[in-house]
Amino acid sequence: MKLPYLPFDKWEKTRITLHLIFQIIGKIRLKATPRKNHWWYVTLYVSTKGFSTHPIPLPDGINTFEIIINVHKNAVQLQSSTGEEKEIPLRDGYTVSEFYRDILEILKEWGLHPKFINKPLDMGIDKSFDELTAYHHYDRDSIRQFWQMMLWNDGVLKEFSGRFYGKTCPVQIYWHHLDIAVTRFSGKYAPPMDPKTRLLEKDSYSHEVISFGFWAGDDNIPEPAYYAYTAPSPPHLDKEPLQPEQAFWTDANGSPMAILKYKELLKKADPRKTLLDFLESAYQAGAKLANWDMEALRVPALNDL
Repeated sequence: MKLPYLPFDKWEKTRITLHLIFQIIGKIRLKATPRKNHWWYVTLYVSTKGFSTHPIPLPDGINTFEIIINVHKNAVQLQSSTGEEKEIPLRDGYTVSEFYRDILEILKEWGLHPKFINKPLDMGIDKSFDELTAYHHYDRDSIRQFWQMMLWNDGVLKEFSGRFYGKTCPVQIYWHHLDIAVTRFSGKYAPPMDPKTRLLEKDSYSHEVISFGFWAGDDNIPEPAYYAYTAPSPPHLDKEPLQPEQAFWTDANGSPMAILKYKELLKKADPRKTLLDFLESAYQAGAKLANWDMEALRVPALNDL
């Protein structure tokens, strides 16, 4: 099997436009969905059509709706359990500002009036969504390749997730950094945070975690890559071995983060095994030094039950 590959610099304008649309859709889900721990109620998911919110409640208390970024049709679709459907085509020249206006108008027709901070989160863009007229790029091939990479990684992360008996989040897309991730929990509370810490981090890291994910790249690592980190980070984590040999530790805001560049998988005869080995080695490193009960958290073979 040949893995899809999308270079970071090939789709910069489309990537930013798509990221902004993800953030708008994610913020709609944030305001329309009952809270779940660790922000699991705001995320998006890989689907057979592209990317989805999964069902969101409608105001009548019975019905739901779903927002889908359909990569096959190059459109955002809104589908209600009542049978009603709306579609917003994504075409070059159609601005983020117009999308923001159009999707809120559809929700208004369905009795929804989500109120959220209408500015991008941590994207270095200070304008509000209704002012974003400079972002209007939709390279269809790049969006499809990005989805295919996310689709493959979704499957591998789900397989890795199934090896852990403890609390684990769904494999999901965090629109904050446009990454797909899964997080394992030791079951223990993390030490108290500085009261000035953002609410975002307070709920994300209230307990001990080891997180694993994939993202298309950023300014620090301008290419698709995998990451893993332990929080709180135990001393000397960056001295632990990683697999494969191309994996390495880097500093991320003062804590070690394990990195494996996606392009390394393209050279491997069995990229799935290589990725699973990387994820497992990063877990072993963090769990050992953080004194997790690794044996109790291991999923045994069915024959061993």
